[in-house]
Amino acid sequence: MPHVVVKLWPGKSEQQKARLAQEITDSVMCVLNYGAESVSVGFEEVESQAWAEKVYRPDIEAKWGQLYKKPEYNPLEK
Repeated sequence: MPHVVVKLWPGKSEQQKARLAQEITDSVMCVLNYGAESVSVGFEEVESQAWAEKVYRPDIEAKWGQLYKKPEYNPLEK
């Protein structure tokens, strides 16, 4: 039962989020062989000034070894 959470800055339209959710769902179904009924996708909007504290440190930096796609930009190196 894959559940995917996308954390992003505010400002994307509902159409963009719906399209991305569908693309993620399609990819999960294709790659992992789950049915659409098993996949859920959520979005959490995080303001840019809170990104380092609410996303980068706990979800990226602290889990670096678990990431399959690592960011090239580190907001802590300003």
